[in-house]
Amino acid sequence: MNALVPLPVLLPLCATGLSLAVGTRLKQVQRFVSVAVLTAVLGLSLTLMVVADTRGPLTVHLGDFAPPLGITLVADRLSGLMLSVSSAVTLCVLIYSLGQGMADRDEETPVAVFHPAYLILVAGVSCTFLSGDLVNLYVGFEIMLVASFVLLTLGGTGPRVRAGSTYVIISLFSSMLFLTAIAMTYAATGTANFAQLAGRLAELPLGVQTLIQAILLTVFAIKAAVFPLAAWLPDSYPTAPAPVTAVFAGLLTKVGVYCMLRTETLLFPGNRLGDLLMAAALASMVIGILGAVAQTDLKRLLSFTLISHIGFMVFGIGLATRDAYGGAIVYVAHHITVQTTLFLVAGLIERRGGTTELTRIGGLAKAAPLLATLFFVPAMNLAGIPPLSGFIGKLALMRAGVADGGVWAWILVVGSAVTSLLTLYVTAKVWNLAFWRAAPPGQVAYGTVLESDSEEEDNDADEGPDHIRGSGDEPVRPRHQPAGRAVAATLHGHAVTTTTQLPRLMTAATAATVVLGLAFTVLGGPLTSYTDRAAAELIARTPYVEAVLGR
Repeated sequence: MNALVPLPVLLPLCATGLSLAVGTRLKQVQRFVSVAVLTAVLGLSLTLMVVADTRGPLTVHLGDFAPPLGITLVADRLSGLMLSVSSAVTLCVLIYSLGQGMADRDEETPVAVFHPAYLILVAGVSCTFLSGDLVNLYVGFEIMLVASFVLLTLGGTGPRVRAGSTYVIISLFSSMLFLTAIAMTYAATGTANFAQLAGRLAELPLGVQTLIQAILLTVFAIKAAVFPLAAWLPDSYPTAPAPVTAVFAGLLTKVGVYCMLRTETLLFPGNRLGDLLMAAALASMVIGILGAVAQTDLKRLLSFTLISHIGFMVFGIGLATRDAYGGAIVYVAHHITVQTTLFLVAGLIERRGGTTELTRIGGLAKAAPLLATLFFVPAMNLAGIPPLSGFIGKLALMRAGVADGGVWAWILVVGSAVTSLLTLYVTAKVWNLAFWRAAPPGQVAYGTVLESDSEEEDNDADEGPDHIRGSGDEPVRPRHQPAGRAVAATLHGHAVTTTTQLPRLMTAATAATVVLGLAFTVLGGPLTSYTDRAAAELIARTPYVEAVLGR
């Protein structure tokens, strides 16, 4: 079974070469390769999760070189769960993107770039979850960075290039910090392998340990968008195409949370910086959700709720108890699915109404009841309404805080409750504006948004009463036409074609993510039992170290 561990990384990388070779000449083959490979990765991830749960961590030393020289990949309960959830989500998002491309019939879209970049992104995410040393973890981050920049700037429009540039600058800064931490760690201990560091870091002076820990936490907090290191996110994600935004918001920030979980338990036990983490968690919760309350654009609103709910996961890491770690893991799995679903729904709303600006749309509950259902279920899940999985995760974290009994723990319990109520307010606001109320006067004819390479909207971005200031959207100038006819309108490089039907493949992919989120509710008992065992394994550390070093 150990031979299966590298495959979630190797399969997407090999498929990338095949996808590039096929190019746009055989689009159906390219699409088939991408779907087949991600389906295989999902099957492998589920297998690794089950085997790691029953037999213990699985390890592979690439090239048969022992640590610290060799590259070590490890699949334990935590990485197995993260791989499984991320593989399921990335497969659904890929199918959604195929539905979008098929509906658009846009021959200018760089399909030959999208599929290879997406597969490389999946390989980078898998590499990060399986990495058994700091160097390989850094490599996984850089693989994701390269693919992310390509995906963020698809189409080459002005807003996307600007957002992508901001993302790259922030990512390069965090990469430099990461390299600094790796260099300090190797100079002090002679290794970058997690299992070896688990013993050697404890022998260093306390000041050196704390400095390395602080730098690594800063790096991972940037990746996870923890306040105050999250200012880049609301301006970077909303401008990207809907499937790209969905996978970034749902998955990439959780990579940073995963790294915080891994290093805080394996390398730095003792919770020396627990109070700092809980302060950051509280700030993320409150400031993030207040930012969401102030938004009228759905994509930016969801971006702020993303920052807010990262705080719940950091809360569990800061408490550093078995129950808290278990609750944090549940919430990570829940949030990956729910946040991805909501951004996919935002893409469908944009297609149906021509915009995600909430002041410009309405009446969708009557006009598109299926779309309303696809929004309502994950929205209530995000707010933590019983008995959905969001409630399960939040309840576990709040119970862990009450059991801890410390001042910061009680403050975070109250902060969690307030944030949940404000999240419910925000989702109710979206429901009332976009779905429940009647369509506002002058609403763009319901339509399907088609990707375009035109940058004419950049020249007019500051003109006219239709400009949505601060939302990232561009002017919308509709001419009402009968359903099914073209409408002359632009929306950050989009043209609009009126239709009353959403692409079936996009709808089906979104529905699949909704079902996945509900599955966490139905399987809440087995899920919490699994995450409790994963938390116990993280705290024990011994199974991981013995599996890697063979002791």
